[in-house]
Amino acid sequence: MIDGTPFLKLYARKRGAELDRENAVEAQEQQLLKLVRCAANTRFGRDHDFATIRTVADFQARVPLRRYEDMWRDYWQPTFPRLTDCTWPGTISYFALSSGTTSGTTKYIPVSDDMNKSNSNGAKDMLVHHVRNRPHTKLLGGKNFMLGGSTDLTELAPGIYAGDLSGIVAARLSAWSRPFVYPPREVALIADWEKKIDVLAHGVLKEDIRSVAGTPSWVLLFFERLFALQPERPRNLRAFFPHLEMVTHGGVNFAPYRPQFEALLEGSHAETREVYAASEGFIASADRCPGEGMRLAADNGNFFEFVPLSELGNAKPTRHWVGNIELGVDYAIVVSSCAGLFGYVLGDTVRFVDRKPPRLLVTGRTSYSLSAFGEHLTGEEIEDAVGAAAKAIGAAIADFSVGSVFPDASRSRGGHLYVVEFIGATPDAAQSKRFLDEIDTVLSQCNDDYRAHRFGGFGLDPPLLKAVPRGTFEAWMKSRGQLGGQHKVPRVIANQDLFTSLQAFAAAPTISNTQ
Repeated sequence: MIDGTPFLKLYARKRGAELDRENAVEAQEQQLLKLVRCAANTRFGRDHDFATIRTVADFQARVPLRRYEDMWRDYWQPTFPRLTDCTWPGTISYFALSSGTTSGTTKYIPVSDDMNKSNSNGAKDMLVHHVRNRPHTKLLGGKNFMLGGSTDLTELAPGIYAGDLSGIVAARLSAWSRPFVYPPREVALIADWEKKIDVLAHGVLKEDIRSVAGTPSWVLLFFERLFALQPERPRNLRAFFPHLEMVTHGGVNFAPYRPQFEALLEGSHAETREVYAASEGFIASADRCPGEGMRLAADNGNFFEFVPLSELGNAKPTRHWVGNIELGVDYAIVVSSCAGLFGYVLGDTVRFVDRKPPRLLVTGRTSYSLSAFGEHLTGEEIEDAVGAAAKAIGAAIADFSVGSVFPDASRSRGGHLYVVEFIGATPDAAQSKRFLDEIDTVLSQCNDDYRAHRFGGFGLDPPLLKAVPRGTFEAWMKSRGQLGGQHKVPRVIANQDLFTSLQAFAAAPTISNTQ
């Protein structure tokens, strides 16, 4: 196999110099004006008078914020699946299937040829950041393992396909990159996730793996299958992949998984690198150390706006962009893309830690909140509390979800139920109580509304815990047809039917911190 790393280093030198010179404000304004010029003759462009837009302010005055349901109803559904000159010029060839993690509703996100190029360029920028942080890299001296969904796409109409975004990416891999990627196409096409994992686990043992990429929860499940094949080896990645350089992750908050990955990477020289690649577009990737934020992809075919989370429900919320962002503010991210999304509320929340260049942290989902009783807990607060609780009892968590339980004949007040899948031994009664106590304490310290409801003599009962056996979340996701790939276990579930379906899989007894 030819080592492609020297060519990667040459590209990284050129692209890195471009990034060093980049003015993100100018780049974003140019991207927006290019988008509106390209889409001026589409139905959406005519409806919003794109031909007269000259500035960011013009765009914000003409294009209101929309969610998926609005775009679907007003522009995509009438001619679906053939969207021709609808919100983007030409015919959309691909749709990325994206399931709403709180509702379970499947979304069809347009993916144009321009978007495919944008996603590819975003992935190359991530490699550039790796090379610049590790000048002696030999990343393309072996294979780079992508644990994604099936590339077996569904044909919705002649020449129009739908499937997992990672499947679309894998199906469109450039010829130059294929020798450096694992798995091969015949394995990537396997639709049955469980069968695919077994084939991958056997096959990857024969490869010189230099990087691993995937959603953290599914990557951990894969490692468990891999370790089971050769139990005589140490349970760490160095024993299986001695030349591993990088683990790329994204899609979920990494904090609950970080201790497990640090243990797996102990003794290796591999690093973790976060990417923010949504079905709606490639948004950012980490150019520095973990926790220091991801650099916004300012010149890559998409334009981003940021609405203060506190204003998202307002009739006319303030719409910031990189020209006037503020540090430390929780924003709902809004994207206008080279696939025909304009003023589209993505559903994620971010917080900027740098302006030049703009770097952000993903802090949660706009829909990831618990407020059935007026407690107003954010997804970030909940994930931080669960992480602190796991650390307090020395436990590792594979996955968890939380939802509301309402008053009934047996209880006069409502509360929160945490369904948690622990790695290793299930906590005993004393550990479980401490786990819940820590969650209660952390949330009370960081959220005034929660503290008032918990300690004001009204509103909320103490939190509850269902510790479920290993594999419960995998079985639940399988039952929903969402096993593997980019599907993510929902952390906070506001939909009661969805939460009830999870509880049906959770057969273990419920534990309260009052016991």
